[in-house]
Amino acid sequence: MMRFFLPVAAVTILLLAVFWPTVKITTQERDQPSAPAPTAETPAAPVPAEPKPSPYTEGPASPDGIGKFFHGREISQVMGHPGIGWLERDEREQEEAPTRAIKALELPENAVIADVGAGSGYYAFRISPQVPKGKVIAVDIQPEMFTFLKDRAKQLSITNVEPHLGAIDDLKLPANSLDAALMVDSYHEFSHPAEMLASMFKALKSGGRIYLLEFRAEDDRVPIKRLHKMTEAQAKLELEGAGFRFVSNRRQLPWQHFLVFEKP
Repeated sequence: MMRFFLPVAAVTILLLAVFWPTVKITTQERDQPSAPAPTAETPAAPVPAEPKPSPYTEGPASPDGIGKFFHGREISQVMGHPGIGWLERDEREQEEAPTRAIKALELPENAVIADVGAGSGYYAFRISPQVPKGKVIAVDIQPEMFTFLKDRAKQLSITNVEPHLGAIDDLKLPANSLDAALMVDSYHEFSHPAEMLASMFKALKSGGRIYLLEFRAEDDRVPIKRLHKMTEAQAKLELEGAGFRFVSNRRQLPWQHFLVFEKP
């Protein structure tokens, strides 16, 4: 039998060729920084915040409601832009005494007031002469009302009424920009009253006031659908719950409450 003997140097080279890749990888792994061991000072992973409970409940809708409730009050359906004729009716002065209501606002001439749910601008354009150095921001969420307001302002050549398109849950106005906010027969229709009150609270300056005019639900003689009226107690429950302070009910209108609230 023949035997072959390789030189030592050749054997060494052969071994290196076979095992060098393994040695190289092992060396690279050794040089990689190791993950730090967990310690008592390692912050724990953040726990997801629990969702806030909804301020609303739901139930069967009444014929004039939407089946959504806020502090036990069912929110009414929206009248909408087809109701412009009713907003501009000739009998409104006799039924609601808006001239008396506007005078009772007692606004300084440089006041900035938002008419929230301005609709046709019935109040906004009548308030504008009271604030010649200020302005009335006529807020509505319906593009049709927004267009009507712009056209009416141009028609009447009134420059201190500013039509403004808001959202169902946000006035979309800067913080601390308002001296007052007026809501006339509109608040009960807000589909997101909690968010809108928070938005108004943000937009009002400290000491700024909300003037809330709503048909009196306590008076059966007021010929308005039930869900389009509010009691004083219900209004206080909702606005005080949003952080506003009740000031007074001026009780000087034929059919409506004239409720005054203030941001502390």
